[in-house]
Amino acid sequence: MQKHMAEQAESFHMENFRRRSRYVLIFIALAVAFCVITIWNINTGNVDISIPKILRILFRQDGNAVEYSIIWKIRLPRILMAAILGGALSLSGFLLQTFFANPIAGPFVLGISSGAKMAVALTMIAFLEHFGKFSSWVLILAAFAGSLISIGFILLFSRRIQHMATLLVGGIMIGYICSAVTDFVVTFAEDSDIVNLHGWSQGSFSGMSWSNVQVAAVMVGITLLLTFFLSKPIGAYQLGEAYA
Repeated sequence: MQKHMAEQAESFHMENFRRRSRYVLIFIALAVAFCVITIWNINTGNVDISIPKILRILFRQDGNAVEYSIIWKIRLPRILMAAILGGALSLSGFLLQTFFANPIAGPFVLGISSGAKMAVALTMIAFLEHFGKFSSWVLILAAFAGSLISIGFILLFSRRIQHMATLLVGGIMIGYICSAVTDFVVTFAEDSDIVNLHGWSQGSFSGMSWSNVQVAAVMVGITLLLTFFLSKPIGAYQLGEAYA
């Protein structure tokens, strides 16, 4: 009996070791792939900079002022911002799918993105003509407020709706309502405002600076830490509401 239990314990430890080793190898492979893609993206552009020179400039060992500025002030902030926001999107998708217990739950399905675009459209088109130009932070705050309004309505519906599938339908309805309001506002907008709204909705990493990267890294890092500390309750919730 004791021998059988010892064999089971040894088998469990071996399986646990293999699982951890597999995770470590996957992490190393992803880290190497990220470094390769980063170097490749830095190499891509109108100004041709060789990969050996890129490596020397990254380690501050070579490069003239122009090449140094291109890499450190233009290309690298864009790449890091894209990586940070890509991680934020995957994290938000995971949390939404976990909370709504549905693999198709997302900001577009739940109307969160539509609410953000509606708020930005109202800010750019309805208020821009009266108050003139303003900082891009105003648009960011408007998008954040629109997202909160959409998710707030969804949470209000959740008090009266027991099934998550029905709640997703409510989110889709909110998204269509926000899109209808956006289209209605756009019909009265100038051509330049429509172009600006379309450009904002498409998104761009041009003009990113290290200050933008720092703000995004802090916000995403805090969210990631909170998610990590809540990993056990989240894992229990994934098994079902009754188990959690």
